[in-house]
Amino acid sequence: MTEAYDVITVGGGLAGAALAKRLAENGMRVLVLEREVAFRDRVRGEQMHCWGVAEARTLGLYELLLEACGHEVRYWSDQLVGFSEFGRRDLVKTSPHRAGSLNFYHPDMQAVVIGAAASAGATVRRGARVVELISNGLPGVRVHEDGNGERVYRARLVVGADGRNSVCRRWGGFHVERDSEGMVIAGLLMEGLAAPEDRMSASVNPRRSMISLTVPLGAGRFRAYVSIHKDAIESTAAPLSGEANFPAFLTASIASGAPSKWYEAARAAGPLASYDARDTWVSHPHRAGLVLIGDAAASNDPSWGCGLSLTLRDVRVLADKLLASDDWSGAADDYAAEHDRHYGVIHRLTGWARALFYHPSLVADAAREAALTRLVADRTRSLDIVGIGPDFPCDETTRRRFFGED
Repeated sequence: MTEAYDVITVGGGLAGAALAKRLAENGMRVLVLEREVAFRDRVRGEQMHCWGVAEARTLGLYELLLEACGHEVRYWSDQLVGFSEFGRRDLVKTSPHRAGSLNFYHPDMQAVVIGAAASAGATVRRGARVVELISNGLPGVRVHEDGNGERVYRARLVVGADGRNSVCRRWGGFHVERDSEGMVIAGLLMEGLAAPEDRMSASVNPRRSMISLTVPLGAGRFRAYVSIHKDAIESTAAPLSGEANFPAFLTASIASGAPSKWYEAARAAGPLASYDARDTWVSHPHRAGLVLIGDAAASNDPSWGCGLSLTLRDVRVLADKLLASDDWSGAADDYAAEHDRHYGVIHRLTGWARALFYHPSLVADAAREAALTRLVADRTRSLDIVGIGPDFPCDETTRRRFFGED
């Protein structure tokens, strides 16, 4: 049996479900294929920067998420260990979008957005595992559905929204590029953490090539992260994964500069996991009726918290292009070109920040100390990844000011 749609999204997480919602609201026949019957907790991003919140507003997701599972945080607090103490930035007053950070427990967010897609008229299949991409004739997929055997679905456009380990990307023959160096990130859902709940708290320790970030989710829960540059990890150090390494995770958090008193009564409320945080991406994520969005198209180092915001930028751009044209091949090409631009800016900015703050050998110690001292004295030298993101200038003048070379 074969069924035809306008768009099929492979994946019903934020990327696939948000796109399905937007297109279905505008009269398109959309099929969402999600392999998980129930979303489960994993270590993933759980906050949107100011510019991501602006995308959520445009897509009609902001109010839904805020009411159902969101925790809005107005302030960003950070310190540069050895150079500055914790300061506090009012994101609503200082970001062009007049928005704070929107945080949420990831499985709750997924349930809200896929529910919104269904309410908008999209067809949602849970427990549906895509086993083959069909490229002859109208694009399509072969799907194994729990209890229903295999079926074939076809559409004008198939959208791979299946994450950083995308099978659609492999089936489509896209060439995957990776940074040669990067961070290792560990994350853990915690309760009893005595960190402030009205702000994001980041502690950067450039002399140890580490950062910790605490993301308040509301109701006394936090997602805590620690990132360490891979070249600064001792070869004998245990990976920060698994229940047995909870004490090591706390030690690393404190070593990055987070106050030790925050962790005195802290306890784990979910799995502890770590993984390679290097960027992976494809150039021009469209070919022959297959488009990639979200982490399937480009996964930015999660140490910078841009993943969910980049995903919604992809969704909004692709939806706008498809809704504005009958030439979907051209519209998908236009999306791919814009995706390369906005991801490219984030990749460049976060690469500069990683080099200055965390890379133990790329920048000479004396040059790093001088640049960081100038940065603390003049915050206009900073890269506004949180407030402005992919619309922030990323030219040579910006780079030279950030590195203190002007």
